[in-house]
Order: sequence, then C-alpha cells, then structure tokens
Amino acid sequence: MMENPMMMKIRTLVEAIHSTPTQVVLFFSGGASQALGWLASVPGASNTLLEVIVPYSRMSMVQLLGKVPLQFTSKETADDMALLAYNRALKLSKPGSPVVGVGFTGSLATTHPKLGDHRFHLSTRTSNQLWASSVTLTKGLRSREQEEQVSSQAVLKAIADACNVSSSMVFVSDLAEGEVSDVSEELFDENQELEQLIHGKICFKVFPFSSGTQFSTGERKVILSGSFNPLHDGHLKLLEVAMSLCTDGYPCFELSAINADKPPLTVTQIKDRVKQFEKVGKTVIISNQPYFYKKAELFPGSAFVIGADTAARLINPKYYGGSYENMIETLQGCKRTGCTFLVGGRNMDGVFKVLEDFDIPDELKDMFISIPVDKFRMDISSTELRNSRGV
Repeated sequence: MMENPMMMKIRTLVEAIHSTPTQVVLFFSGGASQALGWLASVPGASNTLLEVIVPYSRMSMVQLLGKVPLQFTSKETADDMALLAYNRALKLSKPGSPVVGVGFTGSLATTHPKLGDHRFHLSTRTSNQLWASSVTLTKGLRSREQEEQVSSQAVLKAIADACNVSSSMVFVSDLAEGEVSDVSEELFDENQELEQLIHGKICFKVFPFSSGTQFSTGERKVILSGSFNPLHDGHLKLLEVAMSLCTDGYPCFELSAINADKPPLTVTQIKDRVKQFEKVGKTVIISNQPYFYKKAELFPGSAFVIGADTAARLINPKYYGGSYENMIETLQGCKRTGCTFLVGGRNMDGVFKVLEDFDIPDELKDMFISIPVDKFRMDISSTELRNSRGV
C-alpha cells in the first residue's frame, strides 16, 4: 500500500507517532481525509487515536460547536474544534496521558469553481499550547486529490509535532511560491491552565502523581471526590479499600474547583491542595463540576467512592427541586453513563450510618455498592481536623 519513497517515509513517521504515549482526538471537515487513512493503516493506531469525527454538513458542524460560526472555514472555527477535541480527549484518555485535540476545516477544490480562496485552517491544542496554521492555496494549481494530500500532510505533521516526533525528514514543504503558512502559537503555564478550568474552557486537569500503576485504555477510574481541606488518612484508607472491591480500576482523587454553595477555589488554593497529593504520591484530578450527575458525564464508567452522608443527599428529592421523579431521572442518567457508587459508612449527627440504612429506589439499587464496615470505618472528617487546628 505504501510502496513509493514518500509513503514509506509517512509510514515511518506514523509508526513513531504510534510509539509515543500521546493520544489524539481529531475533528476535521472539508479536507485532509488522507491523514486518517495514514494513521489508521499502520499497526498501533489504537495507541494514538481515541476518536475521529467528521462534521461535514453545516448542521453537523453547528451541533459540534454548539453555535453557528461566523465562518465555517476559519482559524476561529479550527481553534474551537481543537479545544472541543482536546476536552474530548481528556475524557477518553488514560488518566494523566498527554493528549492532543486537532481541529481542521478546509475549503478545497470541488466539482464546481469556487468564488472564494482554496484554503484550510489547522489547530492543535495540548495542555500548554494552542498552535494554529492557516494556508491559502493557489487556485487551479492542483487537483482536489493534490490539495487533499497537501492538507493531509499538514495534519500529520501537526500531530507529529504535538507528539514531539520530528517530521522534518519526511515533509519538505509542498507549498508553491507565494503560498505561505500563517502560523501562530499561544503558550500556557499551569496557572493559566487552571484559570481556563475555573472558567469552564477546559473540563479538567490531571496531576498524575501515582507511580508504578499500569492500566489500559477504557479501564474505569475509581474516584474519591472531596474538598480535601485537608487530605487525611480517612480519605487514603477509603480509596484503598474501594480498590480492593474494584481491582480493575485506576485510583484517583477528584477535587472540584467549583462549589455549589461557595465561591470557586482560587488558583493558589487549588495548587496548595494539589501539593497534599504530591506528598503522598496519589493522582488527583481537578474538575469544574460540583454535581455528581455532571461528574458522571465527565468520567463515564467510573466508580465513585462516597460516604453515607453523600449517598443520603443523592437520593433525597429535596436536592432535585423537591421532585422524586427528577431525582430518579437524574440518577438514571448517571446510571446510563455506566457509573456506580461505592458507599462507605459515615457518622451522621452522632449516628454511624451505612448504605443499608437507606431506602434506595429499586431501579437504582444496582448502582450502589456497600463498603463493608469490617473493611472500613473511620469517623475522622476534614471539618473536625480544621476545627482541632483552629483553622
């Protein structure tokens, strides 16, 4: 299939991309289709490609972006596509894996003469960078297939660069005299990334402090959510016990920068709490979703580790506008994402309660799993620790 010298070089480049830990979501429209063929035809594609979406119709693009763009073929649209792809990659990837979101939109040669330019716009988003390139091609110089090849090479080169794989030996610019790639680059530090998270631009950030844990794509996360102010032995022990019940999972803590009843955490507060997990070598995810039904959408298929007090709130219609039906509907939405809840006992108003003390609706019972008291009981709380320290 890849017999000529250029195709052999492309194959070598794709093999190098597949050998990196970087995982990619690719959204493209209006060209660059050969890039997908090159990536998918080389063994190891599943190491790299998480998802590919081709919003070719206008309505498909509008639904993807959640808005009608000012121009469908523009740098702004490619940037928006790349950011959406990046957030999607975060959700689908292994916790802590480097991910890339790629957005491409083009207006290339077609069956009838175009009034406007033949052009394409390409953006890649990583945790610390937004890179963009805009190219206007000379009309009539190339066939559609040749314009496809030029744009596909640009996409493959951008993916290689994002994976820190050198593409210089493979691609010599195919742009003709007078054709220029207008390139821009925006770099983000950790503070800026956390600000983007707080403001909802990115959905979460992983701090993968755990070491020596191997897991495969698709393996469920076992998540203990909390404010961790401070992190204490009860948290660590609870997640450890939960892992004995979910041996196929990847353990992580999750802190939401957004609180339903309080102001958002500041960047400084987030970084201070993250330091706690670095000291004990545990992975923590910073998200911007305070509600479990939103966390379930963010981390589909996960097992959430909660206390009995949280379980009591989850099944209380009071928190669903006083509607039992809304409560059922919301939690069934969580269930459809494949999420479950592992419930540990908790001291509530001076009485130690476990899952069995609550009346779980029949249609939701298989979502809730009790953590046996003989495996875990610890009455310590972050509030008590803060009070004892006079904080």
